Amino acid sequence: MRMRAGAENLFRATTNNKVKETVALELSFVNSNLQLLKEELEELNSSMEVYQTESEAINVPMIPLGLKETKEVDLTVPLKEYICEHYREDSSLFEKETKEFMELRQAMRTPSRNEAGLELLIEYYNQLYYLDQRFFPPHRTLGVHFHWYDSLTGVPSCQRALAFEKGSVLFNVGALYTQIGARQDRSAAAGIDKAIDAFQRAAGAFNFLKENFSNAPSLDMSSPSLCMLVRLMIAQVQECVFEKVTLTTQDTHFTSQLQVAQEAARVSDVYSLVLQTMSQPLVKDYVPFSWASMVQVKSEHFRALSHYYAAVALCDRTQSIDEEECDEEGEKALLQLHVSNPAGPPLSQVLRDPEERRKLGKAHLRRALIRHEEAMRVHGLCKILRKMDILQEVLSFVHKRSLDKYSEMDREDDFDETAEAPEIHSQTQQKPDIIPPNFSTVQVTDIFRRLGPLSVFCARARWGPVRLVCLQRGEGGLGLTLRGDSPVLVAGVVPGGCAEEAGLREGDYIVAVDGENCKWAKHGEVVHNLKSCSDRGVELGVITLHTHETQVVRRSVMLSPSGDKENAWQRTMGGAKGQSSISLLNWNRKKNREGGGVTKRLGSTFSLPFGNLRDSESMY
Repeated sequence: MRMRAGAENLFRATTNNKVKETVALELSFVNSNLQLLKEELEELNSSMEVYQTESEAINVPMIPLGLKETKEVDLTVPLKEYICEHYREDSSLFEKETKEFMELRQAMRTPSRNEAGLELLIEYYNQLYYLDQRFFPPHRTLGVHFHWYDSLTGVPSCQRALAFEKGSVLFNVGALYTQIGARQDRSAAAGIDKAIDAFQRAAGAFNFLKENFSNAPSLDMSSPSLCMLVRLMIAQVQECVFEKVTLTTQDTHFTSQLQVAQEAARVSDVYSLVLQTMSQPLVKDYVPFSWASMVQVKSEHFRALSHYYAAVALCDRTQSIDEEECDEEGEKALLQLHVSNPAGPPLSQVLRDPEERRKLGKAHLRRALIRHEEAMRVHGLCKILRKMDILQEVLSFVHKRSLDKYSEMDREDDFDETAEAPEIHSQTQQKPDIIPPNFSTVQVTDIFRRLGPLSVFCARARWGPVRLVCLQRGEGGLGLTLRGDSPVLVAGVVPGGCAEEAGLREGDYIVAVDGENCKWAKHGEVVHNLKSCSDRGVELGVITLHTHETQVVRRSVMLSPSGDKENAWQRTMGGAKGQSSISLLNWNRKKNREGGGVTKRLGSTFSLPFGNLRDSESMY
């Protein structure tokens, strides 16, 4: 692509006709090679056989996604420079933390295709929250470019925004769930349940990304593509539900077979919706042909199954219908089976007349055969699907089964024209659920924790250099009021007291006591150190915040009860199902979240936490 860009620039710049002819020839050659490479990449990245189950059971293959790949990024120098410039710390003291983060990112590039790989991706995603708070101030980046490749086409994208890194990692979380779901052994109920859970979580990850990520630089993360992926995952969940129903419905009861028919119709409907989404502009030319073909095959396949199971319910016990099957329950089930009433006698009469049931069943089998043949026709048009032996085996088996059933129902003396059976009304026993990602499942500790609590020591805050203040207790005490912890805030200074004379000001934060770092110290620990000071006094290291935003933080800490702010974000994300939908992408920095007692800024107002506002306050 770089060669093509260079050749195009040369073609536009040159005035020599001979050079233009040569460059034009080279451009046609390069474009041809690029097109071939693109097609090969799409075939590799859209492969459905790679991640399928190794079980010998015959199941229709699922559609998994490949992971987005990324280049190596060396953040060592930018992080060290920012630590020196912004935090005024010796960056050599944080080499261990920097190395740990870089190793985590390197491991994230090639996660294992299991739960451990998911935990690794979520761990890195959670660490990106802390990295964003520590090193990415508003309206400024570290100058580092994050390179990621499209999961289907392999086209590279590059941005300096950390949100691109977060979004790409979250996409891989969803993609990995699709691979885990496709690998499950769906010949047993336990495997089907695991597949359902994996596909629902994949849908949740893609939906979360769609709702919280804008201006996507790559097509796989664009809103139309993500919408298509969410619907595709929901369709695969519905397919698993159908497989579970057929597995658990062993009896040949009339109403049970009708329920299976309606489940199959539901699967066909959701795949038809996916196919419509794949036909939309922007998505149509992006989605691999094999995917669109597979979705169309499944839509036709399950529509055929819906008619087949309806026919089985009507025909299987033609000569010996139990009394139970002729009761109101069976009649109600038959009345709700079709989208519209079939031509001929009323369904209540059909239910009691073996010959009418046979005729209606035969009509359904005829429609089933038409759908089966259409599924096989679409399958034969796609080179990639033709290579999937398991799919060919499934389609051939169900077609032969319907054909045998039709031959069984057909009679030599049956000269009546087969009626047109209406479509099956779709219905499901289990509606798919979009499960949003729960980031609190992987608890992490801020790698750069030693820089100090995020409530004060973050990228958006500004503070002056550390001032050393020597306090000596006078007759009236030290003359100051402390509040909060991690770090402890000087909430008040007595006019004319020792603290004021020493240079302490209201709003200062105590970061050291007698040379000992106390950024993370609890209120009680600092109080104990001050009380234990000798006659020579105590030396305090204090800082003063400057920016408007950090004045908001200071005010909230002054008014809030003491608490552990280190894991406040983890507590915010934890809790009941659904609470994990807190956006960490901050693409447009629409949400400003703080943990523990830190104030949440809502427009021009401040939402203060409940509780005793005077907790952890001490006067000396």
